[in-house]
Amino acid sequence: MSTTIRPRRARVREKQITMAHGAGGGATRTLVEALFLEAFRNPLLEPLEDQAVFDITGRMAFTTDAHVVRPLFFPGGDIGSLSVNGTVNDLAVSGARPLYLSAAFILEEGLAVADLSQIVMSMAEAARAAGVSIVTGDTKVVERGKADGCYITTAGVGVIERPVVLGSVLARPGDAVLVSGPIAEHGVAVMLARGELGIEADVRSDTAPLHGLIGALLDAAPSTRCLRDATRGGVGTVLNELASASRTGIIVSETAIPVNNQVRAVCELLGLDPLQVACEGRFVAIVGPEDADAALAALRSRPDGAQAAIIGRVEPEPAGTVLVRTAFGGKRVVLTPTGDPLPRIC
Repeated sequence: MSTTIRPRRARVREKQITMAHGAGGGATRTLVEALFLEAFRNPLLEPLEDQAVFDITGRMAFTTDAHVVRPLFFPGGDIGSLSVNGTVNDLAVSGARPLYLSAAFILEEGLAVADLSQIVMSMAEAARAAGVSIVTGDTKVVERGKADGCYITTAGVGVIERPVVLGSVLARPGDAVLVSGPIAEHGVAVMLARGELGIEADVRSDTAPLHGLIGALLDAAPSTRCLRDATRGGVGTVLNELASASRTGIIVSETAIPVNNQVRAVCELLGLDPLQVACEGRFVAIVGPEDADAALAALRSRPDGAQAAIIGRVEPEPAGTVLVRTAFGGKRVVLTPTGDPLPRIC
């Protein structure tokens, strides 16, 4: 009777990250094999080389993103899922299908290994949901008190399979302005998770991959001019950037902007404009008027776009300005924030 000897699975025995985990020796190797390789395992990652080698043909998109959210865990997500979805979405708004990601971790000495394991598993789940592979990465450890537990930098590549050309400068008067769902949920969820305000509300981050929803939009609306994910600065900042780049005006209707009731209540209590609060699973689309209804129908046909809305139009004037038509019939200017009212939200 023969027996098969299986290689012993690597295991991190320490309860907290130590400086040895970033020194490049045995502790580093164990951490990489036990947590990162085990969670992200795929043929391109398994050799654990300093790079991943793969073939891509056609037009490509490439992006990189750093994540320093505080706290590391919040309702609806954590820094792990956020790092995957943020990079996937930066690719998606170019019209690309995301394929491969890299991930670099800066870990603080003293970080609980259990917390790191949860973050890594969240990344793996988000990558599977988005249909991407994490194929290479790096790990560094810094002294206690130098990194708020964990920072993650991700980069990604994707392939642009449709004959689309998208850009902020392409917006034209008459175009429709759409958002893919309720806004401001991520920023409010992270802010409340810090526990500094004494406010309780059932608000979850909207962090999610967008390329499936964007693909449906592009198939239904060939006249799509521009796509932008509304992260830091929210939808208002995106609209200001679009108006400035295209030298047009944008007018949106306050009553048409989807905002969930609890998010609206928190924003009113704190004096925040939901248009200036970050999302992590919403995008703004500028679409030719002939395709506006088809674009909206395509978004609403999917669960992740069920609350999409046409919120306004591109106008010739006032160039470079975003206006909101209020519920009372007046108008107000939406400015780009000069500072960051909600720091460390992504």
